[in-house]
Amino acid sequence: MFVDDVDIEIAAGDGGNGCLSFRREKFVPRGGPDGGDGGRGGSVYLRASAHLNTLINFKYHPVYRGERGAHGEGSNRTGRAGRDLYLDVPVGTVVYTKPDNETVEPHDAPVKLVDLAVIGQVWQAAAGGDGGRGNQRFATATNRAPRRVELGHSGDTCTLRLQLKLLADIGLVGYPNVGKSTLIARLSAARPKIANYPFTTLTPQLGVVRMDDERSFVLADVPGLIEGAYAGHGLGHRFLRHLERTKVLVHIIDISSLTGRDPIEDFETIRAELTKFKGGLETDENDTPHLARKPELVAANKIDALDEPERLERLQAHLNVLAIPFYAVSAASGEGLPALREAMWSTLRNGTPSPTQANTFGKPAESA
Repeated sequence: MFVDDVDIEIAAGDGGNGCLSFRREKFVPRGGPDGGDGGRGGSVYLRASAHLNTLINFKYHPVYRGERGAHGEGSNRTGRAGRDLYLDVPVGTVVYTKPDNETVEPHDAPVKLVDLAVIGQVWQAAAGGDGGRGNQRFATATNRAPRRVELGHSGDTCTLRLQLKLLADIGLVGYPNVGKSTLIARLSAARPKIANYPFTTLTPQLGVVRMDDERSFVLADVPGLIEGAYAGHGLGHRFLRHLERTKVLVHIIDISSLTGRDPIEDFETIRAELTKFKGGLETDENDTPHLARKPELVAANKIDALDEPERLERLQAHLNVLAIPFYAVSAASGEGLPALREAMWSTLRNGTPSPTQANTFGKPAESA
């Protein structure tokens, strides 16, 4: 089960109380105070782990508490410190404050606290409370038998919102059933569910595309978008946050006539949804959302089922005006995929495809 958004409650351990004690031994008539300090409470940390890919553990166990420090003891013995608690989260987890009022306006978004984007990165979510001082701490020349002690200090408490944003180099976007899952399965070892009905893909999928021994990149497939996704239609736009970390977007367009939709309208609709999604990242000086500023490629898929060539010609002409690289492919047969794969790598490395790369439509089919 894929979970990418949870709220958790965290409470660090309280410090132990200081001890009120006096040394009482035979032949030591003036032993004096010897009450030890309380131990410090255990802190709570979040740690990025490469072995997790979902926040599901936090969904069913949302409350975490650090261990309390032990109380001080006589003979100047300090109480044992509470053990720190480390919570492993997937790499790519972003931590936000949780608003007290869930009906806040959109501009009153939770505050971002930390982005755990590096394997092994550790962040202190709540600090343990200090231990209280024992009475031996208050002995002075004029107060040799103090009966004053301190209680342990309370540990920090907080409610956090964890959101997972997958780490991928290139993201696939498009309408449902345009062949994104087939494409990622063809290019990588990922094995997403593939079926001929809308919204087959319900959660983001990752796959590693290996060009050769020295070249590889991570490809992400997010659930299909439809018009009005920004307003919650279909699966909504909640999965678009997984594209915020990608460096390149690849639009997958169904070029066949089976859908009954116009490919140019499909492309512009998806671009509009990307523009309306601002997510948690900054916009530029022109208020352009982050996703709309990424390099784009277009893959016209299902050319093996193309029965109206003018559909492909009109889409290519439209993209030429926008100066967006265009590739005609078939994820099912493998035609055009080598050129698309090289274009992905070149755009990832240089921000644009290599000038020598050309659209493969009309040439002999190439195997993937």
